Amino acid sequence: MKFTILGCGSSMGVPRPDGFFGNCDPNNKKNYRTRCSALISTTDENILIDTSPDLRQQLLRHKIKKINKVLFSHMHGDQTHGINDLRSFYINSRKQVNVYADKYTSRYLKNTFSYIFKSSSKEYPATLKLNKLPKNLFTKNNNKKINIRSIMVEHGKVKSNCFIVDKKLAYISDVSKIYNKDIKYFKNLKYLIIDCLWYNPHPSHFNLETAIAVIKKFNPKRGILTNLSPVLDYKILKKMLPKNVIPAHDGLTIKL
Repeated sequence: MKFTILGCGSSMGVPRPDGFFGNCDPNNKKNYRTRCSALISTTDENILIDTSPDLRQQLLRHKIKKINKVLFSHMHGDQTHGINDLRSFYINSRKQVNVYADKYTSRYLKNTFSYIFKSSSKEYPATLKLNKLPKNLFTKNNNKKINIRSIMVEHGKVKSNCFIVDKKLAYISDVSKIYNKDIKYFKNLKYLIIDCLWYNPHPSHFNLETAIAVIKKFNPKRGILTNLSPVLDYKILKKMLPKNVIPAHDGLTIKL
């Protein structure tokens, strides 16, 4: 079983569409960041987390030929606007792909991408089936039952969901607050992949200071910082971090 960070960049990626690299060295490949998506790969299924606007590029880069399920963390455009790229998986299987979202994100997806969920004609059938995001979703890896737990967190003025895979890895790409009642689920994991937008405080994201404090509190074996803006150069950031914490880069793959 593998977990792949397909993209680890903030809402406009690095470089931004206007070519702005900020503090990032353009000569370091790890500073080229597409928007946040991730993939859980088991022997049975490929489960995608979020449909970044860069999803097509990510799928091609990793030669991903199938997507069985999609989990949405929240409604923002940098997590949802690549949704149309899932159409190719419907074309291959002639079956709607199951996607899972909370009530806020479901409402946004149905309003914004209605043609994806409702057939308008034989030429344009519904390609995805929208389901309620459960607290526990199950998949299999070598006949072993694998649990993916979703936990709601605050992300500024909206709610977001993070995902804990097999009690080993937590993926929290967009967060400003984790509720006290849920802290028990994050303790002593092998991997904690967590939002770290930049150095200064931000109303909707963890910054470097907050992300490091949360990693120390939860005590994973390895902390990984994601949702990185052009403010954060990979090499400079890495030198500043504790030994058990690294910046993410596109394509970073973890064996579970």
